[in-house]
Amino acid sequence: MAVCGGCKFFVLTLRTLCGTSRSTSPCALPWTKHRTLSTSARTCSPDSFSPGTRKTPAQVGKPELITLSSGGVQRNLSAVAVPLHGQFRPLCRYDPLDLGDVDENTQKALACKHLRQFIVDPSLARIVTDHLAGDIEDGKAVIFECNPGPGVLTRALLNSGAQRVVALESDANFLSELKDLESKLEGQLDLVHCDFFKLDPIGHGSMKPPVMYSEKLFSDLAIPEVPWSADVPVKIVGIFSHRNERSIMWKLIYNLFERRSVYRYGRVELIMFFRKSEYMKLVARPRDYKNYLAYSVLWQMACDIELLHEEPLSSFLTISRSNKKSTSKITTSQSDNLCLVRITPREDLFNSHLTPLNGSTLVLMVKQCLAKRRRRLIEQINSWSPGSGSELNSKLCFIDNTMTGDVYPDEYKRLFELMEQSGNFTESWLYEEMLENTTHTGHG
Repeated sequence: MAVCGGCKFFVLTLRTLCGTSRSTSPCALPWTKHRTLSTSARTCSPDSFSPGTRKTPAQVGKPELITLSSGGVQRNLSAVAVPLHGQFRPLCRYDPLDLGDVDENTQKALACKHLRQFIVDPSLARIVTDHLAGDIEDGKAVIFECNPGPGVLTRALLNSGAQRVVALESDANFLSELKDLESKLEGQLDLVHCDFFKLDPIGHGSMKPPVMYSEKLFSDLAIPEVPWSADVPVKIVGIFSHRNERSIMWKLIYNLFERRSVYRYGRVELIMFFRKSEYMKLVARPRDYKNYLAYSVLWQMACDIELLHEEPLSSFLTISRSNKKSTSKITTSQSDNLCLVRITPREDLFNSHLTPLNGSTLVLMVKQCLAKRRRRLIEQINSWSPGSGSELNSKLCFIDNTMTGDVYPDEYKRLFELMEQSGNFTESWLYEEMLENTTHTGHG
């Protein structure tokens, strides 16, 4: 049938308009309960969790939420995201990047020379991006992906509409393919040969990639510092190494309280996979004397902690450093599951009494208190300044038998603020020992 020029124009216009509508997600993703950790002793019981404020597609019940409309793609980037020049790569389900299959991605991941976990299953990558749908649609923050390897999650993030992804890859074996992907996109992907977990090493001197200073990383990416009260400028996504997970978290907590390294640039958010055993310590509550550590108190004091998803370790590909063989088929217990956790620094963390200048002193105070969780708090305070324990206990409404392992994170912060206001602690050995440990990242 003959069609006139005007009709062709009408048909093309109609197709264009239809192309901008939201499409239904190609797969149904499992429902995951959200939990946001509350650290206030006044608002919850030791075992209670308040509901998370973020909605997941599972909670909303609309699978199309994980599909970004073309209108969402045109949102303006924030000041921290470099504007993209030229035409956007289509960020819709009609032109997705190929995520490959499990076998293909596994073969690529076997090029790794170190002990690492990888996401090689496209369905697992989609589960992660589903839980990041709100972050992606918001479009204000840059997404740093740690050690993408074969890039399965990288492509899933871009398919979901992420406006700017920075791939921080430490293994040179994966750089070539990621570089090829970067060259095909219109500025939405930046590849950096960098190990996020080795940023800002102690000491000075020239360094070779993947070791790097955060100042160079952020400068090269044109990401400026923003006030602590501003929106989250960067979201860091990845999998923590089982080998040194706790050490890395201690390094990060020191940097957070001192606003150094990545936290110099604002309230950088972690969205990372942790071992379930470490996650349970991270959110442990007072009177759990086995798991409630200084590590727990400091992270809960500084950040909102939200469980997004729990996944069996067998869903990931684990590369053994000795033989490079996949151990993903090994049967594991529930305690070996990995938990996807969002850790967001609190906007009200710092005030006139707690500042980046004395933040490391607070860290040391908490570490000393929690070294013995069944010790009376009044005795610990008196060890710093004899005779001050009763007065501070009274101001905090504590009884004399209150144990250090019974105190909530916000109460430790209040204790520190009261100590800062008192002149009795200025010359205490707490400060002297702190000065001797300013370069120590700590453990516990």
